Amino acid sequence: MGEPRFRVVLLGTFTLVALMLACVGVNGVMSYLVSQRTREFGVRAALGVTRRDLLRLVLERSAVLIAIGLGFGLLGAIGLARLVQTLLFGVAPYDPATLASVSVILSASALLASYLPASRAARIEPIQELRMD
Repeated sequence: MGEPRFRVVLLGTFTLVALMLACVGVNGVMSYLVSQRTREFGVRAALGVTRRDLLRLVLERSAVLIAIGLGFGLLGAIGLARLVQTLLFGVAPYDPATLASVSVILSASALLASYLPASRAARIEPIQELRMD
């Protein structure tokens, strides 16, 4: 029992590390996109857009990018399922429950990772951004 348990623990550890790296990558991309649009967010805030609307604007942009990435990932998973079919034990290569659960976990993780840059965009003070000229 020791060797199979070790493999499961090792696989779980690698999975968590990969998920954390993906979240750090999403956070970095969204931070970069927010930093590029800081002046726009300042102008919007000066014109009366609420913090909640700015937060929603960034999260919607993030959700669109996540959906595009998830679509390509699902197409790749379905396309390459035959190659890894011999490595799957107890799971069909096109198992809808597995694909759906992985999609939900990745979407939730990516949205959570993009929340920090979105909240930073929502806290932008318009006077500081407009004064930078």
